[in-house]
Amino acid sequence: MASAEGQTHPRVGAVLGETASIHGSAEKLDSSTVNRVLMEFLAYFGRAIFVLYPVYLTGYLGLSISWVLLIMLMATWWKKNRQTKVVRIGTAIDFVDNETQLVNKELGGALQMATWVHFPEVEKVDWVNKVLQQAWPFFGMYMEKLLKNNIQPTIRLSSPALKMFSFTKVHFGNTPLKITGMKVFTDEVDHRQVILDLDICYEGDVDIDAEVKPPITAGIKGLKFQGTMRVILEPLIGQVPLVGGVTFFFIRRPSLEINWTGMTNLLDSPAFSSLSENTIMDIIASLMVLPNRMCVPLIDQVKVDQMRFPLPRGVVRVHLLEARDLLAMDTYMLGLVKGKSDPYATLRVGNRHFKSKIVKENLHPKWNEVYEFVVHEAPGQELEVELWDDDTDKDDFLGSYHLDLGKVKKELEIDEWFTLEKVQNGEVRLKLQWFSLKSDPSLLRESEDGFACAMLAVYLDNASNLPKDQNEITEQQKHGKHAKEARLTKKRTTCPDSFVEFSIDKDVKKSKVIYASKDPVWEQGFTFFVHNVKTQQLTVQVKANEKKPALGVLNIPLSRLLDTSDMTLDQRFQLERSGVNSQIKLKATLRVLNLEKPPPKIIVKPPPQDKQQRPQTNQGSDVPVSAPSANASSSPALSPNAGPAGHSSPAPSLADNKDGFQTWRSTSSLSNMRRYDSHSLLSENSIASSRFDLSEGASYPEVIRQHQGSFGEIQLTVRYASLRNKLIVVVNSCRDIFRFGDNGTDSYVRLYFLPDQSWIHRKRTHVKKRTVNPFFDHKFEFDVSLEEAQNRKLDVSVKNGKMFHSRERKDIGMVMIELSQLDLVKGVTNWYELTLPGLKKHS
Repeated sequence: MASAEGQTHPRVGAVLGETASIHGSAEKLDSSTVNRVLMEFLAYFGRAIFVLYPVYLTGYLGLSISWVLLIMLMATWWKKNRQTKVVRIGTAIDFVDNETQLVNKELGGALQMATWVHFPEVEKVDWVNKVLQQAWPFFGMYMEKLLKNNIQPTIRLSSPALKMFSFTKVHFGNTPLKITGMKVFTDEVDHRQVILDLDICYEGDVDIDAEVKPPITAGIKGLKFQGTMRVILEPLIGQVPLVGGVTFFFIRRPSLEINWTGMTNLLDSPAFSSLSENTIMDIIASLMVLPNRMCVPLIDQVKVDQMRFPLPRGVVRVHLLEARDLLAMDTYMLGLVKGKSDPYATLRVGNRHFKSKIVKENLHPKWNEVYEFVVHEAPGQELEVELWDDDTDKDDFLGSYHLDLGKVKKELEIDEWFTLEKVQNGEVRLKLQWFSLKSDPSLLRESEDGFACAMLAVYLDNASNLPKDQNEITEQQKHGKHAKEARLTKKRTTCPDSFVEFSIDKDVKKSKVIYASKDPVWEQGFTFFVHNVKTQQLTVQVKANEKKPALGVLNIPLSRLLDTSDMTLDQRFQLERSGVNSQIKLKATLRVLNLEKPPPKIIVKPPPQDKQQRPQTNQGSDVPVSAPSANASSSPALSPNAGPAGHSSPAPSLADNKDGFQTWRSTSSLSNMRRYDSHSLLSENSIASSRFDLSEGASYPEVIRQHQGSFGEIQLTVRYASLRNKLIVVVNSCRDIFRFGDNGTDSYVRLYFLPDQSWIHRKRTHVKKRTVNPFFDHKFEFDVSLEEAQNRKLDVSVKNGKMFHSRERKDIGMVMIELSQLDLVKGVTNWYELTLPGLKKHS
């Protein structure tokens, strides 16, 4: 007994420690907390007596200890066997319920199925693969000439140690490139262009050998390459070849795996493989990953600069607001005690990347940070959000979410909770705003919050007559000779390796390096955010080395662009502190950021009704009884489709929301909902909670009657298992339900499958204590045919699970779901707003 009592002290200490961590170490324990601790202590003490009493009884009766050990062994075996059986049966049932999803997931992971298998909008293009197979040998001939005639001289000029570099063998094998899927965009594009997205997969037997310097050799024998390439055919013209030019690029960085040979075989080791492949991917990204493009003009009238660097589609301002229900990754006492997390977020669009601040020990962090991204392609480019737990050794993954920015361009403004992927639970709230680019100076408004008011796009074309170094500039200035005279009087000098550095205040961007050329050609584009057009300026420096003085400098005040045509400068500029005839050609375009506001929603207001009027039966009406939550007045911070899996069903007389889905608006509100009479002997509370035609004098608690805000939302998944002929309803979770105390609310969910309203048909979840965001994940099944299920309704109610003796109603919120308005075969997951229809609004 003493040992049992001694074992209770760590438990009490753990409970007290948890309570102190919640309420703060400086606060005193209130009476409710002390009562809860004592109740848990007594329960633990009772379990200890229950376990130890048989041992005491065996010794008192003088029985052998072997009987106790035998009983314990049998009980352990029975428990383990039962757990195995339950897991096996549960796995089989889940497989039957989700057979299609599980088969697709396993096939996709094991066989790497083509894109068109998973996404219906992606087309299968076997004919393209046949063309590629026929033309592959000629592609190999072209690549051999390209490597030897263009790439090889560039490599030799890049470093003195590579002067002897040469390709000795170039063979691209017999396995051609494959197009696993193609998607054609018909919406959100100009009528004079065609946009194709090609999913490229290449796993070929490439055999390339190179000689760095005898006897040092290097080579590649086999590589894997996978990515999505966008091909833009524009402009469409009315003469042969019908297309003015072809532009192609990768929207995101593709993946690459290389099998090295020769002296570079060392790069196959784990320590160097990622480094070498990332270096090569950086080279590819500088050529063919947004904002960089490869262009092939087909007619002379097409401007190459507009093809290589067109103006961006717009700007997206991302408000990283908060997250909730994140995983607790930090543990203590060798993992026995679960702690919290130190979350931070990373946001990426293309090559632009940001990291948020770290919120210490919080599973519901709030950041309230704002980031701005230039969008070059929408749809196509994605906002990649990842959440991490900050650790001293290796950060733990808390989830991610990818959002196509084409959705933001279409809806103009989004404020939603997004469910994190690749983790069990967690959500992040983002607010996204779309800014269009205007060339009207009158729209220029400087932001008081420090945000950008304009965007500057710079296209760097080329330079001419660059000096070798600063000594050549000094010599020309000393003798006062022009560049041509200086070349005649001095010995022939080597050409410089040059790059260009652009800067606006602290925002600095660099071009690629052009080796050994006095007339370098870059053909690159850059974008900058502008906060004050009147005071800021663009600084251009042509450099040969970071540590040496610049070969030429150019300063362009941004206010100069306001007075030009189309707010654009496109010309050759004379470089300062450079050669006499040293010039640089570039194009600078200023655009004003204009916040696009979404069109106002059309909300159909219910007609006035007499309060004493008896509710009418809703017959012959297409208006459903309930709907997913979309009432902005009750919860302005939450969007109608707060989860990525949310869908709504179309119906007449509806108001469209921003996502293209439709929001239910009943013309007679909840008073016209159909009444389901029950002839069963129900308790007073059960009858009241299952009907929506309640009187205004319903006996709700005083705190609820005084509440003026939202009563929260509930997330439900409803689907029909055709193989088993069962309707499956999953109560996922609730959020922001009514708070009854400082520690939250003890809540559970009650469910009726109308018109079955008797006590025996009632379904309910377990009670979740002390939280306003309970997570249930409770599944209910109903034996019913699909036709019958589509003609019935679900009566769902969230109730207060606190044990108290009172005749006051326990309802926290209710919702009625019309199953005929849902796609039961496909399955629907929605957030529904909780209401208390019998409650008179407090004025």
